[in-house]
Amino acid sequence: MSIGLTIGFFDLQTFSLNITSISISSLSPNLTLFAPEPPPPTLVIPSPNAPSISSSNGSSTNEIITSANIISLEELGNINSNYVVHSMSDEELVWRASMIPQVEDYPFNHVPKVAFMFLTKGPLPLAPLWELFFKGHQGFYSIYIHTHPSYNDSWQHNSVFYGRRIPSQAVQWGSISMIDAEKRLLANALLDFNNQRFILLSESCIPLFNFTTVYNYLMNSKLSYIGSFDDPTKLGRGRYNPKMDPDITIEDWRKGSQWFEVHRSLAIQMISDRKYYSIFEEHCHRPCYHDEHYFPTLANILFPGQIYNTSITRVSWSQAGPHPDRYIKWDISEEFLNRVRFGSNCTYNGNMTSMCFLFARKFVGDTLGPLLQIAPRLLAFDP
Repeated sequence: MSIGLTIGFFDLQTFSLNITSISISSLSPNLTLFAPEPPPPTLVIPSPNAPSISSSNGSSTNEIITSANIISLEELGNINSNYVVHSMSDEELVWRASMIPQVEDYPFNHVPKVAFMFLTKGPLPLAPLWELFFKGHQGFYSIYIHTHPSYNDSWQHNSVFYGRRIPSQAVQWGSISMIDAEKRLLANALLDFNNQRFILLSESCIPLFNFTTVYNYLMNSKLSYIGSFDDPTKLGRGRYNPKMDPDITIEDWRKGSQWFEVHRSLAIQMISDRKYYSIFEEHCHRPCYHDEHYFPTLANILFPGQIYNTSITRVSWSQAGPHPDRYIKWDISEEFLNRVRFGSNCTYNGNMTSMCFLFARKFVGDTLGPLLQIAPRLLAFDP
């Protein structure tokens, strides 16, 4: 399993839940959300025809050694805003992404960002809605897209999704390749030191609040969001393989939604695990599904006290079957969206709230029209 290149980038209205620590308004007064970005550092991406330079091990690399290749630490910290190409295998990528600075204070201007990681089969049919969601908030987010390697995208240069696609491999639903793709997204996002929160989304996800609300909610949350619960039925414990014992016991076994949101420290632990990954790879076979059990079980073993045992992405399972409910254009109304937004109760930083989900799925492509009519006003997107 290898990966060739990674491309990263970056790119907020108000909400209250007694949040005081980090907010977009505190980062830039009078809702001038950010100062104009400095021009990107001058970096040279070697041409395929560039002269080769032999490395110490005798291999040849296409690299040009010039002063333009020398970048500052701050530019390195922001490197995912540039179209920088590197060639790493998954193993090399995880090794690089799992590094943890031992000095807590940043020696450069640091603005924490949310990494939005899209795990898709191909296109993003709801992209225009997401474009409105991200509009005006460059510098507070990064976007990463993992899609089928055979898919040819055609993003316009002014799209927030242009150039956000990471090197990808084919993914089979329910298999270990799904975990590989999620780790690949996390690892690429971790290369940007400014990314502090990481949310996994699909092409059928929509935002339920504006960017400012989502950003403040996540940045001020004391815990991460991974569904991880003990299901005593055949669809939970019934999928446990006794051959996993003693490293993973039946008491350790958990189930949950694959659509997680985690803090940077947990993301590093998630990509770094080899022990439990190898056990799942060897012993989790249908009716055991990796995407429903691996990360929930890993979270229960490694960091159970650092998560809310729920996803931040709402999914409805009103009908029996292997897949959740799908929403079509006739389902979309302001009343419906408000039920989705405020129809639950949960705990946030020790306080009860009805704001339990920031995203929702599964919305098919024909919902885009009514969503574009309702969402900008309902969610108070920037004009």
